Amino acid sequence: MKILITYASAGIGHRKAAEAVYNYLKANFADLDLAILDILDKTNPVFKFFYNRGYLFLVSHALWLWRVFFSLTSFKYLGPLSRNFGFFINRVNARKFIRYIIAEKPDFIVATHFLPAELSAYTKNAFCPDIKIVTAITDFGVHPFWVSEGTDIYVVASGATKQKLIMHGVMPDKIKEFGIPTDAKFLHRHNKEELRVKLGLDKEKFTLLIITGSFGIGPIEQLVSLLNQDAQVLVVCANNKELYRRLKARNYPDAKIFGFIDNVQELMALSDIAITKPGGLSISEILVTELVPVFISPIPGQESENINVLNRYGIGFHVNDVGEIRRIVLDFKAHPQKMEEIKENIRKIKKPDAARDICNAICQGSI
Repeated sequence: MKILITYASAGIGHRKAAEAVYNYLKANFADLDLAILDILDKTNPVFKFFYNRGYLFLVSHALWLWRVFFSLTSFKYLGPLSRNFGFFINRVNARKFIRYIIAEKPDFIVATHFLPAELSAYTKNAFCPDIKIVTAITDFGVHPFWVSEGTDIYVVASGATKQKLIMHGVMPDKIKEFGIPTDAKFLHRHNKEELRVKLGLDKEKFTLLIITGSFGIGPIEQLVSLLNQDAQVLVVCANNKELYRRLKARNYPDAKIFGFIDNVQELMALSDIAITKPGGLSISEILVTELVPVFISPIPGQESENINVLNRYGIGFHVNDVGEIRRIVLDFKAHPQKMEEIKENIRKIKKPDAARDICNAICQGSI
């Protein structure tokens, strides 16, 4: 069986979800013909540059413009027009990807971004009717761009996500509530004493993780300044090298500053609370590790909708004021039973085996 897992490198979450599926298949189904592909590598260089860098610019410097774009493309009456125009642009610039699918003829395509999902569905309908397409939606909300005729199965994060997909016209029997796929390392049970020694942490201190996605966006410096005397603060700056340099230079006594890391699961295992941007993949990792989230700096549209869905399940707080964040953190510190109540809600919704369930459904013939 030949399986292609594909994503778009606009933000890191789509890639991480694709890698989680790829790695599970590779580890557990040795006889498969597997490939993983960033669709932007099969587009022309100008399109790739603007698709990737344009997204980064909008979410970092022009959120108002992103909000307008997201709203217009979601609107019931303007959405189809923008979708048709966008599809034309995508198809023209991704002809290499379409030719690749026709040449390779995979049995299954698993897409963790709406761009490869849309183009895979088009290619299936026009040239390769036997391909089966699985679209794993990597947010708790659903933008109309995720829905493409020709998709066989949609994988969603929650019951609320499933209902939103049904509202977009998808039949219930095409929806699997498996969750957003996360890396198997988040399932590992750590020896916390050894981890604390490794990271130089005090086991007696309340521990706070600040992590805001691959771009290091948000009022991170203000938060560290306000909270480092009340908690042991772990800060992940990711690709924001300037933020990392500034925080390291201040030499906070109770703050550990990290750049881009691959052991975030260890930091989560030792933390009591996570202050984070509400990206779909980040939320799923937090839920798997049963970490209490406080959300900051959401990207309008998909991340705001993630917050709305999580709030329905009694999980997470969205706070803009850093002083209010400090109050919430100190309240949790003083009343640990409140954190336990949220963890009980997390246990009801978390789906730690999403990657396994997606892969088993494909390989055991239930899709």
